[in-house]
Amino acid sequence: MKIAFLFPGQGSQAVGMGRELAAASRAAAAVFQEADEALGFPLSRLCFEGPEADLALTANTQPAVLTVSVAAAAALAERGVTPQLAAGHSLGEYSALVVAGALGFADAVRLVRKRGEFMQEAVPVGAGAMAALLGVELAVAEEVCAEAARGEVVGVANINSPGQIVIAGHRTAVERAVSAAASRGGKKSVMLPVSAPFHSALMKPAADRLAAELDAVRVAAPRIPVVRNVDAGLTAAAEEVRPFLVRQVQSPVRWTECLERLAREGATSFVEVGPGRVLTGLLKRTLDGTRGLAVEDPASLEKAVAALTTEVGEAQPKASRADMEVPRAERGGEAQPKASRAEMEIPRAERGGVGRA
Repeated sequence: MKIAFLFPGQGSQAVGMGRELAAASRAAAAVFQEADEALGFPLSRLCFEGPEADLALTANTQPAVLTVSVAAAAALAERGVTPQLAAGHSLGEYSALVVAGALGFADAVRLVRKRGEFMQEAVPVGAGAMAALLGVELAVAEEVCAEAARGEVVGVANINSPGQIVIAGHRTAVERAVSAAASRGGKKSVMLPVSAPFHSALMKPAADRLAAELDAVRVAAPRIPVVRNVDAGLTAAAEEVRPFLVRQVQSPVRWTECLERLAREGATSFVEVGPGRVLTGLLKRTLDGTRGLAVEDPASLEKAVAALTTEVGEAQPKASRADMEVPRAERGGEAQPKASRAEMEIPRAERGGVGRA
């Protein structure tokens, strides 16, 4: 059996995420404590207690989702479950790189906070937009975007599953593309409640600023292959980490291709690690007959461990904490400061639905 971890992106956040996991797992609690120390404010309290409006701010959401995801991975490692492959949806690629050992957690949590700020500031509020095109094939989505551009920017931002494409760009161009999709047989098109046109060419200023931040961060070769969003290729060397993360900000998230690549690499068990179950839903629509598990709290952790143990039998060796980048040693079981929420990938209204940033 080969296990692939899938890490969610912005849009999967919810007030209360990670609270029960931190109370039940010393390893998870240590992740939240390190995040609070790295950022200089109680992110954990924002995650655990909100308020929702603050958690929804992109600069908060991104580090919050990353922290909950890495905490869930740490809890799994504590129980002897580690991946042989990993991928993450947009922001989730950072979580995958942390768990693979390519990025340090403290560096990553600071990086994604900056990433959220840069993405938000790249386009004036209200000038950009995103929309989900349902029941439209990729080729048709690309055609309607080309027709709707008329000198503005609009293009494919997320390829989430067969028949589910997200587009982004200037608001007026996105609206024209939505109208064109309806006339080309689209089942439904939905304007998404997002603050910026993520994964579009309008994000170039954010990509340029992020590149400078990434240059100051230490990277290492991943211990396991990470399937990247930009081209569904494998990041296996340290020198591949920075350039593809920079490109990712203004490039489509090719999630369907990422899942297909994981399958070709031999993944047999897929575990969504972090808040929500959006990626588990996309997995079912993309890979026929594939089983997906999700871990976001103690109950789902126990269920996943039991299921994976049954599949592996005695063949799966117990993993050590060194198998993944787990933040500094656990500092006892004291309650961690409560935290908040922030970026944008998959609207909560579409839980099991649409991916974004």
